[in-house]
Amino acid sequence: MAYSTDLREKIARAYDDGLGSQRAIAELFGVSRSFVEKLLHRRRTTGEVAALPHGGGRQSLCREKEQQLVRRLIEKQPDATLDELCAAIFAKRQLQVSRPTMSRLLRRLELPRKKSRSTPRNGRAKESSKSELDTGG
Repeated sequence: MAYSTDLREKIARAYDDGLGSQRAIAELFGVSRSFVEKLLHRRRTTGEVAALPHGGGRQSLCREKEQQLVRRLIEKQPDATLDELCAAIFAKRQLQVSRPTMSRLLRRLELPRKKSRSTPRNGRAKESSKSELDTGG
């Protein structure tokens, strides 16, 4: 999480006012010394103390069309497994998607997921057919 611009400005002002070394200012504001160093360096080179925008990260393989396809597949076959959904995406879009990627996509789309054919529709394991009386308890 990025520190607020207000805190960044207070740290820079405290350093400018000579309230202590970078280490002392870091302790005063409860941040690391390296953060203070980087903040002051950035201000010297760019004139800014505000946080940089988020760098992004890796883009999802499944764009809007693939997401719509997965929604339709789940509507048609609610108990489709992750493997079946991955195979359908490959068959229709020639896009290789892993099971973890499909699981994350279903979570992001707030759709139910089924891990394997052995899991019942309600998501709970079958109870034993033996009654409690048969256990000899």
